[in-house]
Amino acid sequence: MPEMNMVQAINDALRLEMRRDPRVVILGEDVGKVGGVFRVTKDLHEEFGEDRVIDTPLSEGGIIGCAVGMALYGLVPVPEIQFADFIFPGYDQIVSEVAKLRWRSGGEYTAKLVIRTPVGGGIRGGLYHSQSPEALFIHVPGLKVVCPSNPHDAKGLLLASIRDPDPVLFFEPKRVYRAAKGEVAEGDFTEPLGKAKIVREASGERSVTVVAWGAMLYEAILAADRALAEKGISCEIIDLRTLWPLDVDTVVQSVEKTGRLVVVHEAPKTCGFGAEIVALVTERAMLRLEAPPARVTGFDTPFPYALEMEYLPLAHRILPVIVETAEY
Repeated sequence: MPEMNMVQAINDALRLEMRRDPRVVILGEDVGKVGGVFRVTKDLHEEFGEDRVIDTPLSEGGIIGCAVGMALYGLVPVPEIQFADFIFPGYDQIVSEVAKLRWRSGGEYTAKLVIRTPVGGGIRGGLYHSQSPEALFIHVPGLKVVCPSNPHDAKGLLLASIRDPDPVLFFEPKRVYRAAKGEVAEGDFTEPLGKAKIVREASGERSVTVVAWGAMLYEAILAADRALAEKGISCEIIDLRTLWPLDVDTVVQSVEKTGRLVVVHEAPKTCGFGAEIVALVTERAMLRLEAPPARVTGFDTPFPYALEMEYLPLAHRILPVIVETAEY
């Protein structure tokens, strides 16, 4: 199998699906001849032409609204929002139209589309290019939310998302766009939506379940390596992959085994998705918990520029929480 980074894997998925299904259309700012700011749509304009790879004005509300109309008329649009921070002008279209079309039409229309957008910090983008708004969309009934951490999953999950009958927000962690590399199967394959992956199983009595997604998975792995080497603490690491619908069964089964839970995410702590995960686990496995569930997150401030690495929940912040939870 060839080795790819995440940019190449997503590009490969888009090309494969556009060849397979002539209804698939890409639209967004600079996605055409430029190939996108991160070059994720590179060379697609040359192969499929301007009718299927469409450069749009700088209008996120217009991009999403146009995609809704395309979906209603039978196309399968894959709009790109250049940065997740810019998605808010299109938020009303997503919440009021995309998420509710199946409900309001009695199932006649489904708004079959995938909204792709880069998320997270780590590239010195400052407060307007570094946010992680997943919780705002998980809160909205009718949307599926996906965030892969590696090239293989990025390709398989994107193909599954495009083929899914419901609208999907596909968050791409830009910090690992090119840093995360791995073998990716050629040709057609999918990874199931709504299924988490146990990246590492715990062993021994002193163990902790660590849940993460996107770029923070790698920080969780680094912290887990140090916890084992320095303290003899074993971590069971879960990559959620699909944030909603959440694979709560996999998380609960792990917590029932370890008795402990640490959730890691980049977004601010208050009302972040980690809070919902903690609540769901507590409702289902409270009597199996041997320590209070913990969250390691971004801070409740706008994303900083100069202090970016202090804001992000990197391994050096995760490790002491793992240790404290294990030794409670």
